[in-house]
Amino acid sequence: EETPLSLAMAKNVLKDMVKETVKIISVEMIQKMVSEFFNLNTMDLKTSRRSQHVVMPRQIAMYLTRKLTRHSLPEIGGAFGGKDHTTVMHSCKKIEQNLKTNAELRKIIDQLTTSLQA
Repeated sequence: EETPLSLAMAKNVLKDMVKETVKIISVEMIQKMVSEFFNLNTMDLKTSRRSQHVVMPRQIAMYLTRKLTRHSLPEIGGAFGGKDHTTVMHSCKKIEQNLKTNAELRKIIDQLTTSLQA
């Protein structure tokens, strides 16, 4: 028979087990997944090209890196071809603003986040 105590103990044991399996998400993983999603080469995200088919995925990748890793803005900028930290800030702000009104973008971000955390 299950007592509240044994249930609490089981929850505690499981909580520790689950915590240990938290996946470390790297910038490289994010870049790889975003480029595959948008059918780009990972190098495209690191170039200074400003064509729309590269800009949006790059901003999404920077945004996800900011949200899912502990990297600083200068570190994130460096991982994207030596971009300035202000560029990373701008990208994150832009995505955050677009998320408010763009359901399609929300879907993409959710999908990528779920895949990265899986």
